[in-house]
Amino acid sequence: MAPTARSFARRRLFTGAVALTGAALLGGTAHAADKPKPAWPDQFPLPDGFQPEGITIGGTPFAYFGSLANGDIYRANLATGRGSVVSKGLGAGHPTVGLKTGHGRLFLAGGDSGEIRTVDLRSGAIEKVYATGGTFVNDVILTPGAAWFTDSFKAQLYRVALGKHGEPGKLTALPLSGDWVQGDDFTANGIERTPDGRALLVVNCFADGGTLMRIDPRTGAATAVDLGTAKLPNGDGMLLLGRTFYVVQQAQNAIDVFRLNAAGTKGTAITRITDPRFRIPTTVAAWGDRLYLPNARFDVEQPTPDTDYDAVAVPQV
Repeated sequence: MAPTARSFARRRLFTGAVALTGAALLGGTAHAADKPKPAWPDQFPLPDGFQPEGITIGGTPFAYFGSLANGDIYRANLATGRGSVVSKGLGAGHPTVGLKTGHGRLFLAGGDSGEIRTVDLRSGAIEKVYATGGTFVNDVILTPGAAWFTDSFKAQLYRVALGKHGEPGKLTALPLSGDWVQGDDFTANGIERTPDGRALLVVNCFADGGTLMRIDPRTGAATAVDLGTAKLPNGDGMLLLGRTFYVVQQAQNAIDVFRLNAAGTKGTAITRITDPRFRIPTTVAAWGDRLYLPNARFDVEQPTPDTDYDAVAVPQV
């Protein structure tokens, strides 16, 4: 919870003479001391029944969350925790899973609808809907010239070309090869860039008990990243800040933190972040010195319109 505001002792005024300050004696105006600004909340509610999964934060202190229930986009003010739905989804069967903001729009992964969607940030209107022919479009990362998406049940990535001003263009699929091992069930999950920006990083929840793969965006060749003894069986959303790499291990209610080399071929475990407020967080975004995560509550087998959801913030490493 937010820290309790400090209490200050009130000063008593004994006489009118004592109340005069130096400023008043010089003909100036005496002002009461400025009140301390309230701390930004480190936990705030999301709409009941929303079923959040993805989060993204752009260049202003507003977080965007996607709904698994109907694809809606909810925007929360990080300074107050208050928010509202700013873009209506396409309804049941058209979820929003991972999402990213950039170029004045949102790029949305459509889960089991097989869709990729883009939304205009100003109006909230859906701009484009791509039918990938895929099975579960899970997460997205933006790179110069493209938006990249994972498919959890097919050994391929989707690439949406971006124009000069970030306008979405042609959709293509990139088959994965090399060290990539496709399981019979849920396999690819979160996606990020390497620190040097030359390759992509994708969680493979199946290979060798949960592995981070480095993907060549030109060929689709995958190479397993050396994380020592660390495994990512529940690896979901990922966030790279410099060379500090955060991986949300959702079912474990934890964030594993690594230090990557520039090429993203090797990572050293730094620490694990846990918090009693975690209720199966799935994805992560940063603002200031905090990490923000939605609690997806995947332990609730049949969410209802009354199921409560929230987002929490923890300090960065």
